[in-house]
Amino acid sequence: MTNLKIAIQKSGRLNEDSLTLLKECGISVNNGRDQLMAQASNFQLEVLYLRNSDIPQYVKDGVADIAIIGDNTEREKKTGIVHVLDLGFSRCRLSIAVPRSMEFTDLSDLQGKKIATSYPNSLKDFLTEKGIEAEIHEISGSVEIAPNIGLADAICDLVSSGSTLFKNGLQEVYKIFESEAILVANPCLEGEKRVLLDKFVFRIKAVLAAKNSKYILLNAPETALDRICALLPGMKSPTVMPLKEKGWVSVHSVVNENKFWEVIGSLKEAGAEGILIIPIEKMIL
Repeated sequence: MTNLKIAIQKSGRLNEDSLTLLKECGISVNNGRDQLMAQASNFQLEVLYLRNSDIPQYVKDGVADIAIIGDNTEREKKTGIVHVLDLGFSRCRLSIAVPRSMEFTDLSDLQGKKIATSYPNSLKDFLTEKGIEAEIHEISGSVEIAPNIGLADAICDLVSSGSTLFKNGLQEVYKIFESEAILVANPCLEGEKRVLLDKFVFRIKAVLAAKNSKYILLNAPETALDRICALLPGMKSPTVMPLKEKGWVSVHSVVNENKFWEVIGSLKEAGAEGILIIPIEKMIL
């Protein structure tokens, strides 16, 4: 039986989020302590736990068929593997940061400076694009301490909340690009493995669609129905059912998470009552 081999980060936040996604997709993995490989019990999937920076090359070489990695990792490695799907978690950004004591007005202030980073290729491309000549110091781990120990004048590193920069006396001054977890695949994937990938992507899309939506139920007078339906397009159109009380209906629909509070306020103004909001576990589009 053919298995689809997926590589995920051996440890860290991306590891946890990736395993959570598999679970939400109905895929059970016995990920015992210190395992480097695990077999899914209810899907033709084999999980490889690898070092994050090595994953793109393993996918390119066909050791793994697909992988969950940060978009920043693939941009840095430039292996040419296929970007299949944005996953919406582990969001961060690659940014330039300088000591708070440094006067910074624009990118020209980086001219001739020393910049420490774990992303030399991404930084080099950025500096070239902006026409800036700076000395790049490639280091791994704890990039944020480089200015404090005199190794560099600035850093280029991943930023999430910015708290680590603040603790080390740094300020974020320029965002190079935003990143999130993505699903990638070997460009030569075909046959049964391609079929398995399509099934896997189908499940992921159902999970992601549900996370971005809420199911809404409300009661409304028939006289307000047109206005309320205009606010609730749903997946095609709202479901409308008569209530026992004459002149009233129950309306069911789906609301986008990003517009949730805006829509709720508008519905109240239009005459909606008894509004219920229910999370959606899966949504098949």
